[in-house]
Amino acid sequence: MARQDDGGVGEVGGVGGGVGGVRYEWRGEFDAAEVEELHAEAFGHPPDAGYDWRGQLERHSLGWVVARGGADGALLGFVNVAWDGAAHAFLLDTSVARRARRAGIGAALVAEATRGARDAGCEWLHVDFEEHLRPFYFGSCGFTETRAGLVRLRG
Repeated sequence: MARQDDGGVGEVGGVGGGVGGVRYEWRGEFDAAEVEELHAEAFGHPPDAGYDWRGQLERHSLGWVVARGGADGALLGFVNVAWDGAAHAFLLDTSVARRARRAGIGAALVAEATRGARDAGCEWLHVDFEEHLRPFYFGSCGFTETRAGLVRLRG
């Protein structure tokens, strides 16, 4: 399912040629290289040209959301929704292109991911994040704080 923001939340003005709004699509088409470039920019690592995003998502994900904008349909955002096959879904890899940040794209990605998980019958959507993202996930996306545990498996 695709949604179009022609104004307000999600509009990016001059990004990618400045044409119209941003298109959000659940399980939208993507090229692995463009997702890897976006992920590398968002998470500050060098791109891995051989990373198999398609295989990773098809094996482990309920779905994903892509955000595209501009005349060329450039990838502006991405979020992965992994799951346990039943009641629990998990947001991973939320990424917005640096040139398109602070325009509501991240919150719109999460909203579309929430709809996708809800429509699939999930009862819970989980996310973990770094401290500086608290206002985004709790304020902009509607998550509530909960107790959770974590075990470091490497390093």
